[in-house]
Amino acid sequence: MSDDVSKRRLGRGLAALIGEMDQPAAAAGSAPKSVNPDRMIPIEFVARNPKNPRRYFDESDLQDLANSIRQHGIVQPVVVRTTSQDRYEIIAGERRWRAAQLAGFVEIPVIVRDVDDRTALEIAIVENVQRSDLNPLEEALGYEQLISDHGYTQNDLGEIIGKSRSHVANSLRLLKLPEPVRDMLAIGSLSAGHARALVSTSDPATLAKTIVHKGLSVRDAERLAQNDIKAQSEPPRTANDDRKDSDTVALERTLTDSLGLDVKINHKGSGGQIRISYRTLEQLEDICRLLERR
Repeated sequence: MSDDVSKRRLGRGLAALIGEMDQPAAAAGSAPKSVNPDRMIPIEFVARNPKNPRRYFDESDLQDLANSIRQHGIVQPVVVRTTSQDRYEIIAGERRWRAAQLAGFVEIPVIVRDVDDRTALEIAIVENVQRSDLNPLEEALGYEQLISDHGYTQNDLGEIIGKSRSHVANSLRLLKLPEPVRDMLAIGSLSAGHARALVSTSDPATLAKTIVHKGLSVRDAERLAQNDIKAQSEPPRTANDDRKDSDTVALERTLTDSLGLDVKINHKGSGGQIRISYRTLEQLEDICRLLERR
């Protein structure tokens, strides 16, 4: 399957794609039956998709779902694909599969779909993003995986998942953070807004601990980060040198967050310069498109 065909398929919208996959196979000319499984299979014959970006499952939520499953059964079958004889891998529904194990089920209802590795990965990532099942770090890792493994651009992803290109760019910036900060982001100690403010700081881990310890708001975290950036990035004051004022620093931060790229503003007399740093030709093309639209 070509890149263009795959992207057009996803571009039809996840709801349509998952909707088709959640319908059991029907005979030609017959209407699909809603959420009836293709078959029941032993739960030990089903494995998770190792490339599913979702890594964190809240234990209390899983236990609540397990209690519901004990009472009402699995209402929505798990969508799987065949990996070998009598062995299956989850495409959609890992949370239900995990809860069914907690509930002590030995069999689960499944809908079997014949898709390749690429399609299974795309669906796993896009489904979780659109259903808000991923924490910000998992979302960023999912975007990175689609970009690195399958050549998607930030614009492609924005169109597919129904979010702006800047949202995708800002999500990817979170991957620049050191491991301790990423761990805080994964467990929810820090929000994506808090974490984005720390990307360009000199010591994100220490500042993150301060934010969590003091319970700072995102706005407070941004001010803390701006003070750090200002102190670390500006050259020593000279007799003819004026430091950037707080409004300029704030504007740099706003433009950086909007573009997902590092922006610096330098005043020179009554004029000045705006410098936008890019790392790839794709990012340069994005900048050119934005300027041309204006």
